Amino acid sequence: MSLITLVTQDAPDFKAEAVMPDNTFGEVTLSSYRGKYVILFFYPLDFTFVCPSEILAFDKRLGEFKAKNCEVIGVSVDSKFTHLAWKNTPVDQGGIGNIQYPLVQDLNKAIARSYGILFNESVALRGLFLIDPHGKIRHAIINDLPFGRNVTEALRMVDAVQFFEAHGEVCPANWQEGEEAMKPTREGVANYLAKHAK
Repeated sequence: MSLITLVTQDAPDFKAEAVMPDNTFGEVTLSSYRGKYVILFFYPLDFTFVCPSEILAFDKRLGEFKAKNCEVIGVSVDSKFTHLAWKNTPVDQGGIGNIQYPLVQDLNKAIARSYGILFNESVALRGLFLIDPHGKIRHAIINDLPFGRNVTEALRMVDAVQFFEAHGEVCPANWQEGEEAMKPTREGVANYLAKHAK
Protein backbone atom coordinates (compact mmCIF):
# COMPACT_ATOMS: atom_id res chain seq x y z
CA MET A 1 0.00 0.00 0.00
CA SER A 2 1.37 3.41 -0.90
CA LEU A 3 1.75 6.35 1.45
CA ILE A 4 -0.93 8.29 -0.45
CA THR A 5 -3.60 5.61 -0.12
CA LEU A 6 -3.01 5.31 3.63
CA VAL A 7 -4.09 8.88 4.42
CA THR A 8 -7.78 8.94 5.42
CA GLN A 9 -7.73 5.15 5.87
CA ASP A 10 -7.59 3.00 9.00
CA ALA A 11 -4.04 2.73 10.30
CA PRO A 12 -2.73 -0.81 9.84
CA ASP A 13 -2.95 -2.41 13.26
CA PHE A 14 -0.08 -4.33 14.79
CA LYS A 15 0.90 -6.14 17.97
CA ALA A 16 4.62 -6.25 18.66
CA GLU A 17 7.23 -6.46 21.37
CA ALA A 18 8.76 -3.19 22.51
CA VAL A 19 11.02 -1.57 25.06
CA MET A 20 8.74 0.44 27.31
CA PRO A 21 9.51 3.76 29.04
CA ASP A 22 10.51 1.95 32.25
CA ASN A 23 13.02 -0.19 30.30
CA THR A 24 10.98 -3.37 30.62
CA PHE A 25 9.88 -5.44 27.64
CA GLY A 26 6.19 -5.24 26.84
CA GLU A 27 3.70 -5.60 24.03
CA VAL A 28 2.37 -2.65 22.05
CA THR A 29 -0.92 -2.98 20.19
CA LEU A 30 -1.74 0.05 18.09
CA SER A 31 -5.50 -0.38 18.42
CA SER A 32 -5.19 -0.14 22.22
CA TYR A 33 -4.45 3.58 21.72
CA ARG A 34 -7.97 4.30 20.41
CA GLY A 35 -9.26 7.45 22.05
CA LYS A 36 -5.88 9.14 21.73
CA TYR A 37 -3.93 10.68 18.90
CA VAL A 38 -0.75 8.83 17.99
CA ILE A 39 2.44 9.93 16.29
CA LEU A 40 3.82 6.70 14.87
CA PHE A 41 7.27 7.21 13.43
CA PHE A 42 9.68 4.82 11.78
CA TYR A 43 13.45 5.15 11.68
CA PRO A 44 16.03 2.99 9.90
CA LEU A 45 18.29 1.51 12.59
CA ASP A 46 19.51 1.82 16.16
CA PHE A 47 23.09 2.99 16.71
CA THR A 48 23.13 5.09 13.55
CA PHE A 49 23.48 8.80 12.86
CA VAL A 50 20.36 10.89 12.20
CA CYS A 51 18.14 8.50 14.19
CA PRO A 52 19.24 9.41 17.74
CA SER A 53 18.76 13.11 17.03
CA GLU A 54 15.14 12.46 16.04
CA ILE A 55 14.41 10.11 18.92
CA LEU A 56 15.79 12.59 21.44
CA ALA A 57 13.95 15.50 19.80
CA PHE A 58 10.61 13.69 20.15
CA ASP A 59 11.43 12.78 23.75
CA LYS A 60 12.37 16.36 24.62
CA ARG A 61 8.90 17.54 23.58
CA LEU A 62 6.96 14.48 24.69
CA GLY A 63 5.12 16.52 27.33
CA GLU A 64 3.74 18.79 24.60
CA PHE A 65 2.36 15.80 22.70
CA LYS A 66 0.84 14.29 25.83
CA ALA A 67 -0.80 17.63 26.68
CA LYS A 68 -2.60 17.30 23.33
CA ASN A 69 -3.79 13.74 24.15
CA CYS A 70 -1.17 12.39 21.75
CA GLU A 71 1.15 9.46 22.32
CA VAL A 72 4.46 8.88 20.52
CA ILE A 73 5.64 5.45 19.34
CA GLY A 74 8.94 4.72 17.56
CA VAL A 75 9.51 1.67 15.33
CA SER A 76 12.56 0.16 13.65
CA VAL A 77 13.60 -3.25 12.33
CA ASP A 78 15.94 -3.75 15.31
CA SER A 79 15.20 -6.16 18.15
CA LYS A 80 13.89 -5.11 21.54
CA PHE A 81 17.28 -6.12 22.94
CA THR A 82 19.08 -3.71 20.64
CA HIS A 83 16.58 -0.99 21.56
CA LEU A 84 17.33 -1.58 25.25
CA ALA A 85 21.08 -1.56 24.67
CA TRP A 86 20.73 1.77 22.86
CA LYS A 87 18.68 3.21 25.72
CA ASN A 88 21.37 2.04 28.13
CA THR A 89 24.08 3.82 26.12
CA PRO A 90 24.77 7.40 27.28
CA VAL A 91 23.83 10.16 24.88
CA ASP A 92 27.43 11.42 24.74
CA GLN A 93 28.42 7.98 23.43
CA GLY A 94 25.83 7.87 20.65
CA GLY A 95 23.02 6.40 22.72
CA ILE A 96 19.55 7.76 23.43
CA GLY A 97 19.38 7.43 27.21
CA ASN A 98 16.13 6.82 29.06
CA ILE A 99 13.57 8.10 26.55
CA GLN A 100 9.99 7.94 27.77
CA TYR A 101 8.00 6.42 24.92
CA PRO A 102 7.94 2.87 23.50
CA LEU A 103 10.38 1.65 20.86
CA VAL A 104 8.80 -1.20 18.92
CA GLN A 105 10.73 -4.04 17.31
CA ASP A 106 9.83 -4.93 13.71
CA LEU A 107 12.23 -7.80 13.10
CA ASN A 108 10.19 -9.38 10.32
CA LYS A 109 9.59 -5.91 8.80
CA ALA A 110 5.85 -6.54 8.64
CA ILE A 111 4.91 -3.22 10.24
CA ALA A 112 7.10 -1.13 7.94
CA ARG A 113 5.83 -3.11 4.98
CA SER A 114 2.18 -2.54 5.95
CA TYR A 115 2.81 1.22 6.05
CA GLY A 116 4.47 1.20 2.63
CA ILE A 117 7.86 2.47 3.78
CA LEU A 118 10.11 -0.61 3.72
CA PHE A 119 13.18 0.31 1.69
CA ASN A 120 14.88 -2.41 -0.37
CA GLU A 121 13.36 -5.04 1.95
CA SER A 122 15.96 -3.85 4.43
CA VAL A 123 15.06 -0.87 6.65
CA ALA A 124 12.23 1.58 7.07
CA LEU A 125 12.39 5.00 5.50
CA ARG A 126 11.67 7.90 7.84
CA GLY A 127 7.89 7.65 7.75
CA LEU A 128 5.69 9.53 10.20
CA PHE A 129 1.95 8.99 10.60
CA LEU A 130 -0.52 11.01 12.63
CA ILE A 131 -3.39 8.75 13.69
CA ASP A 132 -6.58 10.16 15.18
CA PRO A 133 -8.56 8.73 18.13
CA HIS A 134 -10.70 6.69 15.72
CA GLY A 135 -7.64 4.96 14.25
CA LYS A 136 -7.63 6.94 10.98
CA ILE A 137 -4.42 8.26 9.43
CA ARG A 138 -4.82 12.02 9.02
CA HIS A 139 -1.29 13.05 8.03
CA ALA A 140 1.80 11.26 6.71
CA ILE A 141 5.27 12.25 5.59
CA ILE A 142 8.23 10.24 4.41
CA ASN A 143 11.87 11.30 4.31
CA ASP A 144 14.79 9.62 2.62
CA LEU A 145 17.35 8.14 5.01
CA PRO A 146 19.71 11.15 5.35
CA PHE A 147 17.06 13.68 6.42
CA GLY A 148 15.64 14.13 9.91
CA ARG A 149 12.08 15.22 10.56
CA ASN A 150 10.76 18.38 12.17
CA VAL A 151 9.14 17.76 15.57
CA THR A 152 7.62 21.25 15.59
CA GLU A 153 5.82 20.40 12.35
CA ALA A 154 4.50 17.17 13.86
CA LEU A 155 3.07 19.16 16.78
CA ARG A 156 1.60 21.72 14.37
CA MET A 157 -0.22 18.98 12.51
CA VAL A 158 -1.71 17.62 15.74
CA ASP A 159 -2.94 21.17 16.44
CA ALA A 160 -4.37 21.48 12.93
CA VAL A 161 -6.31 18.21 13.07
CA GLN A 162 -7.67 19.04 16.50
CA PHE A 163 -8.63 22.57 15.44
CA PHE A 164 -10.51 21.32 12.40
CA GLU A 165 -12.34 18.71 14.45
CA ALA A 166 -13.32 21.29 17.08
CA HIS A 167 -14.29 24.18 14.79
CA GLY A 168 -14.90 22.80 11.29
CA GLU A 169 -12.60 25.43 9.79
CA VAL A 170 -9.68 24.46 7.56
CA CYS A 171 -6.06 25.39 8.20
CA PRO A 172 -4.26 27.38 5.49
CA ALA A 173 -0.56 27.30 4.65
CA ASN A 174 1.74 27.94 7.60
CA TRP A 175 -1.20 28.00 10.03
CA GLN A 176 -0.19 27.92 13.69
CA GLU A 177 -2.30 27.32 16.78
CA GLY A 178 -4.04 30.57 17.75
CA GLU A 179 -4.07 31.98 14.22
CA GLU A 180 -7.09 32.58 12.04
CA ALA A 181 -8.28 29.69 9.91
CA MET A 182 -10.83 29.79 7.11
CA LYS A 183 -14.37 28.60 6.59
CA PRO A 184 -14.43 25.89 3.88
CA THR A 185 -16.58 27.96 1.52
CA ARG A 186 -15.82 30.21 -1.44
CA GLU A 187 -16.70 33.23 0.68
CA GLY A 188 -14.54 31.97 3.56
CA VAL A 189 -11.53 31.56 1.31
CA ALA A 190 -12.09 34.99 -0.28
CA ASN A 191 -12.34 36.66 3.13
CA TYR A 192 -9.21 34.96 4.39
CA LEU A 193 -7.14 35.75 1.30
CA ALA A 194 -8.29 39.36 1.30
CA LYS A 195 -6.69 39.76 4.71
CA HIS A 196 -3.64 37.53 4.41
CA ALA A 197 -2.58 37.06 0.77
CA LYS A 198 -0.51 40.22 0.48
